Amino acid sequence: MIVLTLTSIVSLTYIIERSLALRWSRVIPRAVEESIAECKTQKELPKLRKVCELNPSAIARLILVAASHLDCPKPENIDALQTKARHEVAQMERGLVVLEIVAGIAPLLGLVGTIFGMILLFNSMGVSGMSGDNAGFATGIALALRATLMGLLVAIPSVIFWSYFSKKVETLAVEMETICDEFLQRQYRAADRS
Repeated sequence: MIVLTLTSIVSLTYIIERSLALRWSRVIPRAVEESIAECKTQKELPKLRKVCELNPSAIARLILVAASHLDCPKPENIDALQTKARHEVAQMERGLVVLEIVAGIAPLLGLVGTIFGMILLFNSMGVSGMSGDNAGFATGIALALRATLMGLLVAIPSVIFWSYFSKKVETLAVEMETICDEFLQRQYRAADRS
């Protein structure tokens, strides 16, 4: 039960931390998104850089990389942007593996607790014999099953939040990819026209 309690604390810590870190406004701030949409030419890049520096976020860091590589051919810029994007997605996924592990081991820890409790119960019955104490037997089984219940109560929220955060990271990554792609298209089209 102590191990399951510690596991639940770890799970809850990561759930709260990821809830705060993966807020839409933190990953793709409105000010940065609007500034990217308004940046049509390279003359407007200094204003965009300033907005990105004032609003540190995943999308801001990606746009700064893309803007700093605009003098390179488009395929090289895309490669640099993809490398940075993989890093940003990895940062957003940080901690999700812990929730996945907790979701997998919590029921197993509960099962271990149940089996251990049953072993102790049957050992005590073997020593004292079958004296017909049904109340003591029922209490022993109830105590053993509490470990399974605790394991499931830790695992279920962990699975739910792991799935939710995984999908949210995927959604945020697609949105950032779309924003970056549109930014590059506009910038390279504007450079081709000039």
